[in-house]
Amino acid sequence: MKVVGVVGSARPGGNTEILTNIALDEIQKEGIETELISLAGKKIEPCDGCRACSETGKCHYKDDFEKIAEKMIKADGIILSSPVYYGAASPQIVSLISRFFSKRDKPLRNKVGGPIVVARRAGKNFTFAQLLFFFMIQEMIIPGSSYWNVAFGRSKGEVLKDEEGINTIKTFGKKIAWLLKKLKTNESTDR
Repeated sequence: MKVVGVVGSARPGGNTEILTNIALDEIQKEGIETELISLAGKKIEPCDGCRACSETGKCHYKDDFEKIAEKMIKADGIILSSPVYYGAASPQIVSLISRFFSKRDKPLRNKVGGPIVVARRAGKNFTFAQLLFFFMIQEMIIPGSSYWNVAFGRSKGEVLKDEEGINTIKTFGKKIAWLLKKLKTNESTDR
C-alpha cells in the first residue's frame, strides 16, 4: 500500500509541507509506504475547458500534470494539502484538481484520502470544502475526524506552535492508515 501527499504550496519547506509530512509520518509508522510530492516549481496549467480530452482521452497541455496524476492513480491513498491564498486553495493545487477533468473514468474512485489546510486566520473553511469537494466528486473514501484537518501558521515553521492543529493532522494520518488496512483486510476476505 502507498499514500501520496501532494503539497500545493509554492513555498518549499513551508507550513503546508510540514503538516503533510506529519500526516505521512503517522502513516509510515503503520507500515504503509508514503511519498511527498511538492508542486513548488512544477508547471501545471489550469484546465482551459477546451474539451479536447473528451475526444482524444488526453489533455492537450504538455506539463507536469500527467506524471503527478499517474502517481496519484497508482496510490491507494491521497492527501491534498494547500495553504490559504486570498481565502481559497492555492493556484497550484486548483490547477492540479481542475485537470482531472481529462480523466473521465474517475481513476481515483474508492481510494482513501482527504485534505489538509493551513491558514494564517481566515479562509480555512472555504479552502477545506473546496478540496473536500474534489474527493467527493472523484468518489473517494474520506476518513472522518472530530476536527477538520486545519492548522494555523504564517511564517515558515509557525504551524508547529499550533498544538491542536498538529494533533488533528496526526489523527488524520492514523485514520488514513487504519482505513486502508481495514479495506485491505476486507478485500482479502472478499475473494
